[in-house]
Amino acid sequence: QVQLVESGGGLVQAGGSLTLSCAASGRTFSDYTMAWFRQALGESREWVSTVNWSGGHTYYSESVRGRFTISRDNAKNMVYLQMNRLKPEDTAVYYCAASPLRIATIKAADFDSWGQGTQVTVSS
Repeated sequence: QVQLVESGGGLVQAGGSLTLSCAASGRTFSDYTMAWFRQALGESREWVSTVNWSGGHTYYSESVRGRFTISRDNAKNMVYLQMNRLKPEDTAVYYCAASPLRIATIKAADFDSWGQGTQVTVSS
């Protein structure tokens, strides 16, 4: 497993932008597929985006495609989520997750390392 620490959450008005960061430590970062999930209050955890081990392939949920961009820097052991044109329905705790599988996956069960989460609140 790897240790993950998210940062960058906060309060933003609708239409604004935020960039989330996730710092990884403990294992070889480039061995892991990375993803972002989110969980709104009273809702189940929802997959947001996945990036493969090299950063060359990215995947997005329908709700964020075209607005969010996932990226990673293997030299810095970091993964990012650039969020643009934010909407109130994007309000949630955002979690960074790591999977030892070398396939791009969107299933939470495939991820064995999770951060503590960072709150994103979008006001209308």
